[in-house]
Amino acid sequence: MIKHNNSLIYILLGIAVFLLFDFSLLFFFQQLNGIAFIQFILSAIFIVFSGIMLHFFIAARKKSDGLDEDQQRLQTLINSMVDFVNFKDGNGRWIEANDFGRRLFELEHVDYKGKKDSELANYTSFYNEALLYCEISDEETWKKGYITRCEEKIPLPDGETKTFDTIKVPLFHEDGSRRALVVIGRDITERVKAEKKLSDSQQQYKSLFDYNPDPVFMMDLHGNITNVNPKFRNITGSSHNQLSGVCISNFIADHEDRINLKRSIDYVKESKAGITSGDFRFNSVSDEVFLLSCTFVPILIDGEMAGIIGYAKDVTAMRETEAILRKTEKLSVVGELAASVAHEVRNPLTSLKGFVQLLKDNETQYQNYYSIMLSELDRINQIVSELLVLAKPQESHFKKHNLIQLLGDVTTLLEPEAAYYSSELLINAKKSIPPISCEANGLKQVFINIIKNSIEASSQHVWIDFDTKGDWVIMTIKDDGCGIEEDRVRHLGEPFYSSKEKGTGLGLTVSYRIIEAHKGKMTFQSEIGKGTEVQICLPIH
Repeated sequence: MIKHNNSLIYILLGIAVFLLFDFSLLFFFQQLNGIAFIQFILSAIFIVFSGIMLHFFIAARKKSDGLDEDQQRLQTLINSMVDFVNFKDGNGRWIEANDFGRRLFELEHVDYKGKKDSELANYTSFYNEALLYCEISDEETWKKGYITRCEEKIPLPDGETKTFDTIKVPLFHEDGSRRALVVIGRDITERVKAEKKLSDSQQQYKSLFDYNPDPVFMMDLHGNITNVNPKFRNITGSSHNQLSGVCISNFIADHEDRINLKRSIDYVKESKAGITSGDFRFNSVSDEVFLLSCTFVPILIDGEMAGIIGYAKDVTAMRETEAILRKTEKLSVVGELAASVAHEVRNPLTSLKGFVQLLKDNETQYQNYYSIMLSELDRINQIVSELLVLAKPQESHFKKHNLIQLLGDVTTLLEPEAAYYSSELLINAKKSIPPISCEANGLKQVFINIIKNSIEASSQHVWIDFDTKGDWVIMTIKDDGCGIEEDRVRHLGEPFYSSKEKGTGLGLTVSYRIIEAHKGKMTFQSEIGKGTEVQICLPIH
Protein backbone atom coordinates (compact mmCIF):
# COMPACT_ATOMS: atom_id res chain seq x y z
CA MET A 1 0.00 0.00 0.00
CA ILE A 2 2.84 2.34 0.86
CA LYS A 3 4.62 1.72 -2.45
CA HIS A 4 1.43 2.63 -4.40
CA ASN A 5 1.02 5.89 -2.39
CA ASN A 6 4.65 6.90 -3.04
CA SER A 7 4.24 6.56 -6.81
CA LEU A 8 0.93 8.48 -6.79
CA ILE A 9 2.42 11.27 -4.69
CA TYR A 10 5.36 11.50 -7.10
CA ILE A 11 3.04 11.84 -10.14
CA LEU A 12 0.73 14.41 -8.53
CA LEU A 13 3.62 16.38 -7.13
CA GLY A 14 5.38 16.42 -10.54
CA ILE A 15 2.25 17.62 -12.34
CA ALA A 16 1.69 20.27 -9.70
CA VAL A 17 5.26 21.56 -10.08
CA PHE A 18 4.90 21.87 -13.88
CA LEU A 19 1.51 23.56 -13.54
CA LEU A 20 2.95 25.99 -11.03
CA PHE A 21 5.91 26.67 -13.34
CA ASP A 22 3.72 27.25 -16.43
CA PHE A 23 1.27 29.50 -14.64
CA SER A 24 4.18 31.45 -13.21
CA LEU A 25 5.36 32.14 -16.82
CA LEU A 26 1.83 33.22 -17.75
CA PHE A 27 1.75 35.58 -14.83
CA PHE A 28 5.09 37.21 -15.67
CA PHE A 29 4.89 37.17 -19.48
CA GLN A 30 1.14 37.40 -19.85
CA GLN A 31 1.15 34.72 -22.57
CA LEU A 32 0.64 30.99 -22.97
CA ASN A 33 1.12 29.85 -26.55
CA GLY A 34 0.55 26.40 -28.12
CA ILE A 35 4.14 25.36 -27.79
CA ALA A 36 4.03 25.89 -24.04
CA PHE A 37 0.83 23.91 -23.85
CA ILE A 38 2.36 20.97 -25.77
CA GLN A 39 5.42 21.17 -23.57
CA PHE A 40 3.16 21.00 -20.52
CA ILE A 41 1.43 17.89 -21.91
CA LEU A 42 4.75 16.17 -22.66
CA SER A 43 6.06 16.99 -19.22
CA ALA A 44 2.95 15.52 -17.64
CA ILE A 45 3.35 12.33 -19.71
CA PHE A 46 6.97 12.09 -18.65
CA ILE A 47 6.00 12.54 -15.02
CA VAL A 48 3.35 9.79 -15.26
CA PHE A 49 5.71 7.39 -17.12
CA SER A 50 8.57 7.96 -14.71
CA GLY A 51 6.14 7.53 -11.81
CA ILE A 52 5.04 4.16 -13.20
CA MET A 53 8.65 3.12 -13.70
CA LEU A 54 9.44 4.23 -10.18
CA HIS A 55 6.49 2.18 -8.94
CA PHE A 56 7.76 -0.99 -10.62
CA PHE A 57 11.32 -0.32 -9.52
CA ILE A 58 10.30 0.09 -5.88
CA ALA A 59 8.11 -3.02 -6.13
CA ALA A 60 10.95 -5.07 -7.64
CA ARG A 61 13.36 -3.80 -5.04
CA LYS A 62 11.06 -4.72 -2.21
CA LYS A 63 10.43 -8.15 -3.74
CA SER A 64 14.17 -8.70 -4.03
CA ASP A 65 14.65 -7.58 -0.46
CA GLY A 66 11.89 -9.97 0.60
CA LEU A 67 13.51 -12.87 -1.25
CA ASP A 68 16.87 -12.09 0.27
CA GLU A 69 15.26 -11.97 3.70
CA ASP A 70 13.49 -15.35 3.13
CA GLN A 71 16.76 -16.78 1.84
CA GLN A 72 18.56 -15.63 4.97
CA ARG A 73 15.86 -17.10 7.18
CA LEU A 74 16.04 -20.43 5.31
CA GLN A 75 19.82 -20.42 5.48
CA THR A 76 19.73 -19.67 9.21
CA LEU A 77 17.17 -22.40 9.73
CA ILE A 78 19.01 -25.18 7.91
CA ASN A 79 22.37 -24.17 9.43
CA SER A 80 20.92 -24.36 12.92
CA MET A 81 19.70 -27.92 12.32
CA VAL A 82 21.72 -30.82 13.73
CA ASP A 83 20.65 -32.87 10.71
CA PHE A 84 22.37 -33.11 7.33
CA VAL A 85 20.33 -31.01 4.83
CA ASN A 86 21.16 -30.89 1.15
CA PHE A 87 19.28 -29.49 -1.87
CA LYS A 88 20.21 -30.74 -5.34
CA ASP A 89 18.91 -29.89 -8.79
CA GLY A 90 17.52 -32.42 -11.25
CA ASN A 91 21.04 -33.32 -12.41
CA GLY A 92 22.34 -34.04 -8.90
CA ARG A 93 24.30 -30.79 -8.54
CA TRP A 94 24.45 -29.29 -5.09
CA ILE A 95 22.34 -26.15 -4.69
CA GLU A 96 22.50 -25.66 -0.96
CA ALA A 97 23.92 -27.56 2.01
CA ASN A 98 23.94 -26.64 5.67
CA ASP A 99 27.03 -26.24 7.84
CA PHE A 100 26.55 -29.66 9.47
CA GLY A 101 26.63 -31.41 6.09
CA ARG A 102 29.71 -29.55 4.90
CA ARG A 103 31.56 -30.33 8.12
CA LEU A 104 30.49 -33.96 7.93
CA PHE A 105 32.15 -34.43 4.52
CA GLU A 106 35.01 -31.97 5.23
CA LEU A 107 33.78 -29.50 2.58
CA GLU A 108 33.74 -26.32 4.70
CA HIS A 109 36.17 -24.46 2.42
CA VAL A 110 35.00 -25.91 -0.89
CA ASP A 111 32.82 -24.05 -3.37
CA TYR A 112 30.30 -26.87 -3.58
CA LYS A 113 27.46 -25.18 -5.45
CA GLY A 114 26.87 -26.56 -8.92
CA LYS A 115 28.97 -29.66 -8.33
CA LYS A 116 27.87 -33.31 -8.19
CA ASP A 117 28.79 -35.79 -5.44
CA SER A 118 31.33 -37.47 -7.73
CA GLU A 119 33.01 -34.09 -8.32
CA LEU A 120 33.05 -33.21 -4.62
CA ALA A 121 34.56 -36.64 -3.90
CA ASN A 122 37.82 -35.36 -5.39
CA TYR A 123 38.12 -32.80 -2.58
CA THR A 124 38.25 -35.37 0.23
CA SER A 125 40.07 -38.68 0.11
CA PHE A 126 38.53 -40.04 3.31
CA TYR A 127 34.90 -39.52 2.22
CA ASN A 128 35.51 -40.29 -1.44
CA GLU A 129 33.64 -43.61 -1.38
CA ALA A 130 30.83 -42.22 0.80
CA LEU A 131 30.13 -39.37 -1.65
CA LEU A 132 30.25 -41.72 -4.65
CA TYR A 133 27.74 -43.99 -2.92
CA CYS A 134 25.46 -40.96 -2.31
CA GLU A 135 25.25 -40.41 -6.05
CA ILE A 136 24.32 -44.06 -6.62
CA SER A 137 21.70 -43.90 -3.83
CA ASP A 138 20.24 -40.70 -5.34
CA GLU A 139 19.85 -42.41 -8.69
CA GLU A 140 17.93 -45.26 -7.07
CA THR A 141 15.55 -42.74 -5.50
CA TRP A 142 15.01 -41.02 -8.87
CA LYS A 143 14.18 -44.38 -10.47
CA LYS A 144 11.70 -45.29 -7.76
CA GLY A 145 10.01 -41.90 -8.11
CA TYR A 146 8.88 -41.62 -4.49
CA ILE A 147 10.26 -40.69 -1.09
CA THR A 148 12.81 -43.23 0.16
CA ARG A 149 14.16 -43.83 3.63
CA CYS A 150 17.17 -45.84 4.71
CA GLU A 151 19.94 -46.05 7.27
CA GLU A 152 23.38 -45.02 6.05
CA LYS A 153 26.63 -45.44 7.95
CA ILE A 154 29.32 -42.78 7.55
CA PRO A 155 32.82 -43.62 8.86
CA LEU A 156 34.71 -41.00 10.86
CA PRO A 157 38.47 -40.33 10.85
CA ASP A 158 38.72 -41.37 14.53
CA GLY A 159 37.53 -44.89 13.68
CA GLU A 160 33.97 -44.40 14.91
CA THR A 161 30.91 -44.62 12.67
CA LYS A 162 27.90 -42.34 12.48
CA THR A 163 24.53 -43.73 11.48
CA PHE A 164 22.03 -41.53 9.66
CA ASP A 165 18.33 -42.02 9.09
CA THR A 166 18.29 -40.59 5.57
CA ILE A 167 15.16 -39.35 3.76
CA LYS A 168 15.35 -38.46 0.06
CA VAL A 169 12.48 -36.53 -1.55
CA PRO A 170 12.47 -36.38 -5.40
CA LEU A 171 10.62 -33.46 -7.04
CA PHE A 172 9.45 -33.54 -10.68
CA HIS A 173 8.20 -31.04 -13.27
CA GLU A 174 4.71 -31.42 -14.71
CA ASP A 175 6.16 -33.19 -17.74
CA GLY A 176 7.81 -35.77 -15.47
CA SER A 177 11.35 -34.49 -15.81
CA ARG A 178 13.57 -34.22 -12.76
CA ARG A 179 13.30 -30.93 -10.92
CA ALA A 180 15.13 -31.21 -7.61
CA LEU A 181 16.12 -33.60 -4.81
CA VAL A 182 15.94 -32.86 -1.10
CA VAL A 183 18.16 -34.97 1.17
CA ILE A 184 17.72 -34.92 4.97
CA GLY A 185 19.85 -37.14 7.19
CA ARG A 186 19.25 -37.37 10.92
CA ASP A 187 22.09 -38.53 13.15
CA ILE A 188 20.72 -41.58 15.02
CA THR A 189 24.08 -42.94 16.17
CA GLU A 190 23.26 -42.72 19.88
CA ARG A 191 19.82 -44.20 19.34
CA VAL A 192 21.29 -47.12 17.37
CA LYS A 193 23.87 -47.71 20.12
CA ALA A 194 21.15 -47.63 22.77
CA GLU A 195 18.98 -50.01 20.74
CA LYS A 196 21.92 -52.37 20.24
CA LYS A 197 22.74 -52.26 23.94
CA LEU A 198 19.10 -52.95 24.74
CA SER A 199 19.01 -55.76 22.17
CA ASP A 200 22.18 -57.30 23.60
CA SER A 201 20.73 -57.06 27.08
CA GLN A 202 17.47 -58.65 25.94
CA GLN A 203 19.35 -61.47 24.19
CA GLN A 204 21.44 -62.09 27.30
CA TYR A 205 18.30 -62.15 29.41
CA LYS A 206 16.58 -64.42 26.89
CA SER A 207 19.54 -66.80 26.90
CA LEU A 208 19.59 -66.83 30.70
CA PHE A 209 15.83 -67.41 30.74
CA ASP A 210 15.41 -69.91 27.90
CA TYR A 211 18.56 -71.99 28.43
CA ASN A 212 18.47 -72.04 32.21
CA PRO A 213 18.75 -75.71 33.28
CA ASP A 214 16.33 -75.00 36.14
CA PRO A 215 12.63 -74.09 35.83
CA VAL A 216 11.92 -70.34 35.75
CA PHE A 217 8.48 -68.74 35.64
CA MET A 218 7.08 -65.20 35.74
CA MET A 219 3.86 -64.14 37.42
CA ASP A 220 1.77 -61.00 37.73
CA LEU A 221 0.94 -59.63 41.17
CA HIS A 222 -2.03 -62.02 41.44
CA GLY A 223 0.08 -65.14 40.91
CA ASN A 224 -1.02 -65.71 37.30
CA ILE A 225 1.70 -67.06 34.98
CA THR A 226 2.87 -64.58 32.32
CA ASN A 227 5.93 -66.42 30.97
CA VAL A 228 7.79 -69.69 31.53
CA ASN A 229 11.05 -71.14 30.23
CA PRO A 230 11.28 -74.47 28.34
CA LYS A 231 12.42 -76.37 31.47
CA PHE A 232 9.23 -75.42 33.33
CA ARG A 233 7.15 -76.45 30.32
CA ASN A 234 8.91 -79.83 30.25
CA ILE A 235 8.24 -80.45 33.93
CA THR A 236 4.54 -79.58 33.74
CA GLY A 237 4.09 -81.18 30.32
CA SER A 238 2.14 -78.13 29.07
CA SER A 239 2.67 -75.64 26.25
CA HIS A 240 3.21 -71.89 26.72
CA ASN A 241 -0.38 -71.13 25.66
CA GLN A 242 -1.77 -73.65 28.14
CA LEU A 243 0.24 -72.11 30.98
CA SER A 244 -0.19 -68.41 30.18
CA GLY A 245 -2.75 -66.74 32.45
CA VAL A 246 -3.12 -69.80 34.71
CA CYS A 247 -2.61 -69.31 38.44
CA ILE A 248 0.60 -70.96 39.65
CA SER A 249 -1.24 -72.51 42.61
CA ASN A 250 -3.13 -74.77 40.16
CA PHE A 251 0.08 -76.78 39.78
CA ILE A 252 0.68 -77.13 43.53
CA ALA A 253 -0.36 -80.54 44.81
CA ASP A 254 -0.45 -79.94 48.58
CA HIS A 255 -2.82 -77.58 50.44
CA GLU A 256 -0.12 -76.53 52.89
CA ASP A 257 2.17 -75.74 49.95
CA ARG A 258 -0.53 -73.46 48.49
CA ILE A 259 -0.73 -71.56 51.76
CA ASN A 260 3.07 -71.23 51.85
CA LEU A 261 3.05 -70.01 48.21
CA LYS A 262 0.49 -67.29 48.95
CA ARG A 263 2.45 -66.23 52.02
CA SER A 264 5.63 -65.96 49.92
CA ILE A 265 3.95 -63.90 47.17
CA ASP A 266 2.44 -61.52 49.75
CA TYR A 267 5.86 -61.06 51.37
CA VAL A 268 7.50 -60.18 48.04
CA LYS A 269 4.72 -57.66 47.21
CA GLU A 270 4.91 -55.98 50.61
CA SER A 271 8.68 -55.89 51.08
CA LYS A 272 9.78 -55.70 47.39
CA ALA A 273 12.48 -58.19 48.35
CA GLY A 274 13.22 -61.81 47.44
CA ILE A 275 12.48 -64.84 49.56
CA THR A 276 13.48 -68.51 49.48
CA SER A 277 10.33 -70.44 50.30
CA GLY A 278 11.49 -74.05 50.46
CA ASP A 279 10.05 -77.05 48.63
CA PHE A 280 6.74 -77.20 46.74
CA ARG A 281 5.08 -80.30 45.27
CA PHE A 282 4.22 -79.55 41.61
CA ASN A 283 1.84 -81.71 39.58
CA SER A 284 2.46 -82.41 35.90
CA VAL A 285 -0.20 -83.13 33.29
CA SER A 286 0.58 -86.83 33.68
CA ASP A 287 -0.05 -86.54 37.46
CA GLU A 288 3.64 -87.00 38.18
CA VAL A 289 4.75 -85.08 41.27
CA PHE A 290 7.94 -82.98 41.21
CA LEU A 291 9.52 -81.42 44.25
CA LEU A 292 10.72 -77.88 43.41
CA SER A 293 12.69 -75.66 45.76
CA CYS A 294 11.56 -72.11 44.88
CA THR A 295 12.94 -68.60 45.34
CA PHE A 296 10.73 -65.61 44.53
CA VAL A 297 12.10 -62.18 43.58
CA PRO A 298 10.25 -58.99 42.54
CA ILE A 299 10.22 -57.52 39.01
CA LEU A 300 10.79 -53.79 39.58
CA ILE A 301 10.34 -51.21 36.79
CA ASP A 302 11.12 -47.61 37.80
CA GLY A 303 10.78 -48.66 41.41
CA GLU A 304 7.28 -50.09 40.93
CA MET A 305 6.33 -53.76 41.23
CA ALA A 306 5.44 -55.18 37.81
CA GLY A 307 5.45 -58.88 38.68
CA ILE A 308 7.33 -61.72 40.36
CA ILE A 309 9.94 -64.16 39.06
CA GLY A 310 10.11 -67.65 40.47
CA TYR A 311 13.44 -69.50 40.29
CA ALA A 312 12.95 -73.20 40.94
CA LYS A 313 15.28 -76.14 41.33
CA ASP A 314 14.13 -79.70 40.83
CA VAL A 315 15.13 -81.38 44.10
CA THR A 316 13.00 -84.50 43.63
CA ALA A 317 15.99 -86.80 43.16
CA MET A 318 17.96 -84.96 45.85
CA ARG A 319 15.21 -85.38 48.45
CA GLU A 320 14.80 -89.04 47.50
CA THR A 321 18.54 -89.51 47.94
CA GLU A 322 18.41 -87.76 51.31
CA ALA A 323 15.54 -90.05 52.35
CA ILE A 324 17.54 -93.09 51.24
CA LEU A 325 20.54 -91.84 53.21
CA ARG A 326 18.41 -91.33 56.30
CA LYS A 327 16.94 -94.76 55.79
CA THR A 328 20.42 -96.21 55.34
CA GLU A 329 21.56 -94.52 58.54
CA LYS A 330 18.61 -96.03 60.36
CA LEU A 331 19.43 -99.45 58.94
CA SER A 332 23.03 -99.00 59.93
CA VAL A 333 22.02 -98.15 63.48
CA VAL A 334 19.58 -101.07 63.52
CA GLY A 335 22.27 -103.37 62.13
CA GLU A 336 24.76 -102.35 64.79
CA LEU A 337 22.09 -102.75 67.46
CA ALA A 338 21.03 -106.10 66.03
CA ALA A 339 24.58 -107.39 65.93
CA SER A 340 25.10 -106.60 69.60
CA VAL A 341 21.67 -107.70 70.80
CA ALA A 342 20.82 -110.73 68.66
CA HIS A 343 23.71 -112.89 69.82
CA GLU A 344 23.14 -111.92 73.44
CA VAL A 345 19.44 -112.76 73.18
CA ARG A 346 19.70 -115.99 71.21
CA ASN A 347 21.82 -117.90 73.75
CA PRO A 348 19.51 -117.43 76.77
CA LEU A 349 16.55 -117.79 74.40
CA THR A 350 17.70 -121.28 73.44
CA SER A 351 17.96 -122.25 77.11
CA LEU A 352 14.55 -120.85 77.95
CA LYS A 353 12.93 -122.65 75.03
CA GLY A 354 14.56 -125.94 76.04
CA PHE A 355 13.38 -125.67 79.63
CA VAL A 356 9.85 -124.69 78.60
CA GLN A 357 9.73 -127.61 76.17
CA LEU A 358 10.92 -129.94 78.93
CA LEU A 359 8.28 -128.67 81.34
CA LYS A 360 5.62 -129.03 78.69
CA ASP A 361 6.54 -132.66 78.10
CA ASN A 362 6.57 -133.53 81.84
CA GLU A 363 3.79 -131.32 83.23
CA THR A 364 0.14 -131.68 82.28
CA GLN A 365 -1.39 -129.02 84.51
CA TYR A 366 -0.14 -125.90 82.66
CA GLN A 367 -0.03 -127.19 79.09
CA ASN A 368 -1.88 -124.11 77.77
CA TYR A 369 0.60 -121.74 79.41
CA TYR A 370 3.56 -123.72 78.09
CA SER A 371 2.14 -123.56 74.54
CA ILE A 372 1.77 -119.77 74.77
CA MET A 373 5.30 -119.44 76.15
CA LEU A 374 6.75 -121.58 73.33
CA SER A 375 4.79 -119.53 70.76
CA GLU A 376 6.16 -116.27 72.13
CA LEU A 377 9.67 -117.68 72.33
CA ASP A 378 9.37 -118.69 68.63
CA ARG A 379 8.28 -115.16 67.85
CA ILE A 380 11.27 -113.73 69.71
CA ASN A 381 13.53 -116.11 67.83
CA GLN A 382 12.02 -114.97 64.51
CA ILE A 383 12.66 -111.33 65.39
CA VAL A 384 16.24 -112.14 66.32
CA SER A 385 16.71 -113.96 63.00
CA GLU A 386 15.44 -110.89 61.11
CA LEU A 387 17.75 -108.68 63.14
CA LEU A 388 20.67 -110.86 62.15
CA VAL A 389 19.70 -110.54 58.48
CA LEU A 390 19.81 -106.75 58.87
CA ALA A 391 23.04 -106.86 60.82
CA LYS A 392 24.86 -109.03 58.33
CA PRO A 393 23.63 -109.05 54.74
CA GLN A 394 23.67 -112.56 53.34
CA GLU A 395 25.95 -113.43 50.47
CA SER A 396 23.93 -113.54 47.25
CA HIS A 397 24.40 -116.09 44.47
CA PHE A 398 22.64 -114.88 41.33
CA LYS A 399 21.40 -117.46 38.86
CA LYS A 400 18.81 -117.58 36.10
CA HIS A 401 15.36 -118.39 37.52
CA ASN A 402 11.77 -118.26 36.35
CA LEU A 403 9.75 -115.97 38.62
CA ILE A 404 6.51 -117.88 38.03
CA GLN A 405 8.15 -121.07 39.28
CA LEU A 406 9.53 -119.27 42.33
CA LEU A 407 6.07 -117.87 43.04
CA GLY A 408 4.59 -121.37 42.66
CA ASP A 409 6.85 -122.62 45.46
CA VAL A 410 5.75 -119.68 47.65
CA THR A 411 2.01 -120.13 46.99
CA THR A 412 2.29 -123.85 47.82
CA LEU A 413 3.76 -122.82 51.16
CA LEU A 414 1.17 -120.08 51.86
CA GLU A 415 -2.02 -121.77 50.63
CA PRO A 416 -2.78 -123.34 54.03
CA GLU A 417 -2.45 -119.93 55.72
CA ALA A 418 -4.60 -118.33 52.98
CA ALA A 419 -7.28 -120.97 53.57
CA TYR A 420 -7.12 -120.28 57.32
CA TYR A 421 -7.87 -116.55 56.65
CA SER A 422 -10.51 -117.43 53.98
CA SER A 423 -8.41 -115.79 51.29
CA GLU A 424 -7.89 -116.98 47.72
CA LEU A 425 -4.61 -116.65 45.77
CA LEU A 426 -5.12 -115.94 42.04
CA ILE A 427 -2.08 -115.99 39.71
CA ASN A 428 -2.21 -114.58 36.18
CA ALA A 429 0.74 -114.46 33.75
CA LYS A 430 -0.38 -112.48 30.69
CA LYS A 431 2.45 -113.76 28.54
CA SER A 432 5.65 -115.75 28.70
CA ILE A 433 7.98 -114.24 31.28
CA PRO A 434 11.70 -114.56 30.49
CA PRO A 435 13.98 -115.93 33.21
CA ILE A 436 15.97 -113.32 35.12
CA SER A 437 19.24 -113.38 37.02
CA CYS A 438 18.35 -113.33 40.72
CA GLU A 439 18.90 -114.81 44.16
CA ALA A 440 16.01 -117.29 44.47
CA ASN A 441 15.75 -117.49 48.28
CA GLY A 442 15.85 -113.71 48.63
CA LEU A 443 12.98 -113.16 46.18
CA LYS A 444 11.00 -115.97 47.80
CA GLN A 445 11.36 -114.18 51.11
CA VAL A 446 10.07 -110.96 49.50
CA PHE A 447 7.08 -112.78 47.95
CA ILE A 448 6.27 -114.43 51.27
CA ASN A 449 6.40 -111.12 53.17
CA ILE A 450 4.18 -109.25 50.66
CA ILE A 451 1.62 -112.03 50.09
CA LYS A 452 1.42 -112.80 53.80
CA ASN A 453 0.70 -109.12 54.52
CA SER A 454 -2.12 -109.18 51.94
CA ILE A 455 -3.60 -112.35 53.45
CA GLU A 456 -3.50 -110.91 56.97
CA ALA A 457 -5.19 -107.66 55.77
CA SER A 458 -8.60 -109.45 55.77
CA SER A 459 -8.46 -109.95 52.00
CA GLN A 460 -10.87 -112.27 50.27
CA HIS A 461 -8.76 -112.30 47.11
CA VAL A 462 -5.08 -111.76 46.36
CA TRP A 463 -4.33 -111.23 42.66
CA ILE A 464 -0.79 -111.81 41.40
CA ASP A 465 -0.05 -110.64 37.86
CA PHE A 466 3.10 -110.82 35.74
CA ASP A 467 3.96 -108.67 32.74
CA THR A 468 6.96 -107.30 30.85
CA LYS A 469 7.67 -103.72 29.84
CA GLY A 470 10.85 -103.04 27.92
CA ASP A 471 13.75 -104.53 29.88
CA TRP A 472 11.67 -104.99 33.04
CA VAL A 473 9.56 -107.77 34.52
CA ILE A 474 6.65 -106.27 36.46
CA MET A 475 4.97 -108.26 39.22
CA THR A 476 1.79 -106.81 40.73
CA ILE A 477 0.33 -108.14 44.00
CA LYS A 478 -3.11 -106.67 44.70
CA ASP A 479 -5.63 -107.44 47.44
CA ASP A 480 -9.11 -106.26 48.44
CA GLY A 481 -8.29 -105.94 52.13
CA CYS A 482 -8.66 -103.12 54.62
CA GLY A 483 -6.03 -100.87 53.02
CA ILE A 484 -3.51 -98.46 54.55
CA GLU A 485 -3.81 -94.73 55.32
CA GLU A 486 -2.07 -92.44 52.79
CA ASP A 487 0.23 -90.86 55.38
CA ARG A 488 1.41 -94.33 56.47
CA VAL A 489 2.25 -95.57 52.96
CA ARG A 490 5.33 -93.34 52.71
CA HIS A 491 6.73 -94.90 55.92
CA LEU A 492 6.45 -98.51 54.77
CA GLY A 493 9.84 -100.22 54.87
CA GLU A 494 11.15 -98.27 57.84
CA PRO A 495 12.48 -100.47 60.63
CA PHE A 496 9.98 -101.18 63.41
CA TYR A 497 7.19 -99.37 61.56
CA SER A 498 4.17 -101.64 61.08
CA SER A 499 0.41 -101.22 60.83
CA LYS A 500 -0.14 -104.73 62.25
CA GLU A 501 -0.69 -105.19 65.96
CA LYS A 502 2.18 -107.65 66.39
CA GLY A 503 4.27 -106.55 63.41
CA THR A 504 7.87 -105.38 63.70
CA GLY A 505 8.21 -103.71 60.29
CA LEU A 506 11.43 -105.61 59.72
CA GLY A 507 9.86 -107.85 57.03
CA LEU A 508 9.34 -104.95 54.59
CA THR A 509 12.71 -103.48 55.57
CA VAL A 510 14.40 -106.73 54.56
CA SER A 511 12.24 -106.92 51.40
CA TYR A 512 13.30 -103.43 50.31
CA ARG A 513 16.94 -104.34 50.84
CA ILE A 514 16.58 -107.52 48.74
CA ILE A 515 14.84 -105.70 45.86
CA GLU A 516 17.49 -102.94 45.89
CA ALA A 517 20.20 -105.64 45.74
CA HIS A 518 18.51 -106.85 42.54
CA LYS A 519 18.57 -103.26 41.10
CA GLY A 520 14.79 -103.28 41.19
CA LYS A 521 12.00 -101.06 42.51
CA MET A 522 9.07 -101.68 44.82
CA THR A 523 6.13 -99.25 45.14
CA PHE A 524 2.92 -99.24 47.22
CA GLN A 525 -0.52 -97.84 46.48
CA SER A 526 -3.33 -98.22 48.97
CA GLU A 527 -6.78 -96.89 49.83
CA ILE A 528 -8.74 -97.48 52.98
CA GLY A 529 -11.50 -100.05 52.44
CA LYS A 530 -10.39 -100.86 48.88
CA GLY A 531 -7.15 -102.71 49.35
CA THR A 532 -3.45 -102.39 48.58
CA GLU A 533 -1.42 -102.81 45.41
CA VAL A 534 2.31 -103.61 45.46
CA GLN A 535 4.32 -103.37 42.26
CA ILE A 536 7.75 -105.01 42.01
CA CYS A 537 9.91 -104.16 39.00
CA LEU A 538 12.98 -106.32 38.31
CA PRO A 539 15.43 -105.88 35.42
CA ILE A 540 15.59 -108.74 32.92
CA HIS A 541 19.32 -108.24 32.31
